[in-house]
Amino acid sequence: MKLEEKIRITGTITTITGLHIGGSKNTMQIGGLDNTVIKTPNGVPYIPGSSLKGKMRSLLVKKISDSKNEHDDPIEIQMLFGYQGRNRDESKNIQEKEPQISRLIFRDAYLNETKFQETFKESSLATDFTEEKYENVIDRKSGKAQHPRQMERVPSGAVFDFEIIMDIYEGDDKDEMLKMLEQAFALLEDDYLGGSGTRGYGKVKIEYKISEPKIYENL
Repeated sequence: MKLEEKIRITGTITTITGLHIGGSKNTMQIGGLDNTVIKTPNGVPYIPGSSLKGKMRSLLVKKISDSKNEHDDPIEIQMLFGYQGRNRDESKNIQEKEPQISRLIFRDAYLNETKFQETFKESSLATDFTEEKYENVIDRKSGKAQHPRQMERVPSGAVFDFEIIMDIYEGDDKDEMLKMLEQAFALLEDDYLGGSGTRGYGKVKIEYKISEPKIYENL
């Protein structure tokens, strides 16, 4: 397959409600938070490219696929995002005819620290970049709260900068691929990113621009 173009999609992900993408449990300390968010080695929250890719993929599958097999993704999804899990075995016949590779590269989305400091300079957050939210499990019989826990999350108003690269190969329908990506952005805004979305977490606003493609045919 001949690579013809690379298209760069850049933009921002702004948290409308608190965002929780879980971090390592190895960082838990006595008296610390029960559920921490993932951070860089410098302690700054970020959105892993894998989290963004996985969520956008799953939302597109729900919209496009009519299969009852959760592992049987439509071929257009597999071409855009690559094969995963049992897709590799189930798509063996397709791969034998023409190898398929992911067209999308998702970079990790990093917190815009300058904007964060401007927005939260006078706030009282739990850490430099996160807030604590206390949650309880309600016993259905007694109606009493049980097992209180502390959730760490990135507060509403935080901005993350993201980048996605789309590879265009000879014979690809570029317009259709871009349309699917834009649909995924729209679906994500009406859904949630990260954990605890059904409890109000993870609503985001996405703003982006699509740069002119970088042509490779003359290189």
